[in-house]
Amino acid sequence: MRLIRIPAFLHDVFGEKQSGWSILAILLFGGILTTAIYCVFPELTHRLPIWRSALALLFIFDIFSGCIANFTASTSNFYAARRTNRIVFISIHVHIIAIALLLNSDIGYSLMVWAYTIVGSFIINALIGRHSQRFVAGLLLSIGLGFIPLLPGITPYMLIICELFMLKVLFSFAVDHYNGVKHNAGEEA
Repeated sequence: MRLIRIPAFLHDVFGEKQSGWSILAILLFGGILTTAIYCVFPELTHRLPIWRSALALLFIFDIFSGCIANFTASTSNFYAARRTNRIVFISIHVHIIAIALLLNSDIGYSLMVWAYTIVGSFIINALIGRHSQRFVAGLLLSIGLGFIPLLPGITPYMLIICELFMLKVLFSFAVDHYNGVKHNAGEEA
């Protein structure tokens, strides 16, 4: 499938050029999983004002979609060429805290997951260009994914959201998966 030129205001999400299949996969994954969470856990938004529910679901969709988007060559290479953008992007990722506050759920755990994820992401970002980057990223991700389910009383929906937030920022985003190498349309998934 040919690459689609992405409008400048969406470069931070999709990079500069993205295949239609990749865009579809990103949006479907985010949309289907967000809908599934909402349907399986109706208590998620129970008794919340519509604006809080909608904003929380939008942030959840962003986390889920970002997990996939950040694995594409286009997005990875966009940030590989813009180190300052990567640092800013890591720094502004407070979605998990916003979701916890909007849903009034697992706020303390969300703060812990956020702090671990952000510190780990800066460590991984500092290793860009080093052979050990993916190993360290995998190690930190595995530690986080192994310990989050051990948090006593964490709600199942926040467990899923926290783990995918960590995957998105700590591994999917902070790692330069393609070493800044440009790929042609045949290589883009």
